[in-house]
Amino acid sequence: MYEPTIDALRRGAAAEAVTAAREVVEAQPQDPVAQRLLSAALRMSGDRAGALAAIDRAIELLPEDAQAHMERAGLLLDERALDEAQVSLAQAVGLDPNKFPAYVMQAQLAVGRGDLDQAESLIKTAARIAPEDPQVLALEGTLALRRGNPDRALSILSQASQRHPDEAILRHALGFAYAAKGHYAFAEQAFRGLLERYPSNPLRAMVADLVRRQGRPGEAVDELLPILDQGGDSPALRRLIGEMELEAGRPDSAVVRLKSVLVEQPRDRRTVVALTEAWRRCDQADDARATLEMLLAGNPDAADLWYARLMFEPFASDNAREVVERWLTAMPDFVPALEARATIHQQVGETEQADAIARRITEINPGHAGAELRVVDNLMRSDPDAAVAQVESLLARAKDENVKRMLRQLLGRTFDAAGQYDAATATWAELHAEVVSQRLPLPPLNDGLPELPAMAPVPEQAPGVAFLWGLPGSLVERVALTLDNARLPLLADRFGSKPPRDPMQRYGTVAALTDGSLDPSFLINQWRATHATRGVSDGRIIDWLLWWDNALLLALRPHLPEARLIFVLRDPRDMLVDWLAFGAPMPFAIESPEAAAEWMARTLGQIADLRDGGLFAHSLIRLDDTAHDGAAIAQSLSDVLGVPLPALPAGAQGPDRYPAGHWRHYAGALAPAFAALAPVAERLGYPAR
Repeated sequence: MYEPTIDALRRGAAAEAVTAAREVVEAQPQDPVAQRLLSAALRMSGDRAGALAAIDRAIELLPEDAQAHMERAGLLLDERALDEAQVSLAQAVGLDPNKFPAYVMQAQLAVGRGDLDQAESLIKTAARIAPEDPQVLALEGTLALRRGNPDRALSILSQASQRHPDEAILRHALGFAYAAKGHYAFAEQAFRGLLERYPSNPLRAMVADLVRRQGRPGEAVDELLPILDQGGDSPALRRLIGEMELEAGRPDSAVVRLKSVLVEQPRDRRTVVALTEAWRRCDQADDARATLEMLLAGNPDAADLWYARLMFEPFASDNAREVVERWLTAMPDFVPALEARATIHQQVGETEQADAIARRITEINPGHAGAELRVVDNLMRSDPDAAVAQVESLLARAKDENVKRMLRQLLGRTFDAAGQYDAATATWAELHAEVVSQRLPLPPLNDGLPELPAMAPVPEQAPGVAFLWGLPGSLVERVALTLDNARLPLLADRFGSKPPRDPMQRYGTVAALTDGSLDPSFLINQWRATHATRGVSDGRIIDWLLWWDNALLLALRPHLPEARLIFVLRDPRDMLVDWLAFGAPMPFAIESPEAAAEWMARTLGQIADLRDGGLFAHSLIRLDDTAHDGAAIAQSLSDVLGVPLPALPAGAQGPDRYPAGHWRHYAGALAPAFAALAPVAERLGYPAR
């Protein structure tokens, strides 16, 4: 789609580039990339006003696009008659090979279109004419940044800014270099200085994005509101503000803004996702249903709207079934809708109907993973040996490596169903060993704590604070789902793409606490400082931790005595088998079952130490006999938290796992690993055999 424009830009064919770019923009008017290419083409053709309008449109469509801001900065250069050079760039270079502004402009265009080799050549030519010119230095720094070397970019641009402190282009480039390094406060300072001198909505949006990245989404919203007041309203800007308000813990306001965007752009997935979460946080299911039904009436083939609509019905309920039936009426044979109907059949025990739909999906989309898995699941119940053969057949036909890995994981489970436990163990261990380099290392553990500080008194009327943690295989995720279903203040963001930047997320915290290089009070203060960006407004929080180590007691005992620890347990040997067979919420590396068992044993030893020594307020929730019983899980949590919790709907916690004691089938295959776990298992009250 973009290639004709890019090719014309590379050849310097301005008229062809403009024609090609306009065709893309006409076909995709909401595409910011198309607008950027049109700006570059118009810039090359000499239409500065058109180029500026196009890049402004690109920024309006995607305000957080740093490169679009960079390209706009190039258009706004007010140096050495560059406007004149822009109008007659090709002619100027032909008549005067040493004409400096022409080379600068050509280099800027080359950077803008991503032709970095040509940009470097042009920058070198311009540098021979005026090596200390601020524009040349800005281009050198920008080129280093585009080539993935922010350290070199910062070195060039910071030195140049010291020599030319009033040069806007240098401050602009320096701001982007700081941002690339994650130095958002310095980047904010650079762009604020520019905003004061050259007020503009794109610069204000850039400042807002930097404020947001520093964990101040509420202030970021305040930065953007003047743009709306000045008539700069656009759906993209309202969506961005709504997302920031959601981050800042203002879901009610977010609903208003995001709903206005969705009405205008009902097929915008990003808006659907953000608005669905805002509705959920505000408990506005009725408004969600009414709005989505209205939009679906005019957009019956908008799959994202159907996904959202289904979220506001109880899982596998009659109402959910009715929504799915209407979805299939609107989009017959749409595979995700068929999957939803099969899931409902499965949850209410209509296995034959679910299997029939799975077979239908494989007819529509041969090789569809979910449907093939359902067929295999049925075979594991009725004919395990046939299930092994079916998966081996799928493996022989699979081409994608990720699909092959998934099928090999499943093959291990079919071996388990067929009673081939040695083969299952070998399959899983081999799979985990192959991806060690692609997984997170196991969290470090302390080698010996210093003396623990005294427990501080619990503050009066302190907000409820709890930390949730469980080893891989503990099925802690089912406890988390139950808490979330009950609308308790559970935060699972440590397992997502935007985890909080506090010491409780970092592996180095254990060593820093034990050697004294990390102040325990600073740790707690930093943890609290992230609450606003995580949507915590009243201090109430159940924080699902990525790892646990008793070193955290050095901070919790004196500075957060009101907290409670909630540990989720199963027999350690069952947890190891589950981890090998099904993975874990966080993809930790397993070099070998023995290495995983050694780490588990040390970690569980710390839990036993904490329990036996009464080192901190805690609860142990054992899921050995209740992992598949949503009501029992809810009751266990109710006993811990002192509030009644509803049970998850049947099956909502995910597929069944192996029953308690299943580890005994692996007593031979995993004997060395189980030997490492046996002492701590007995210490925690589990039988030796």
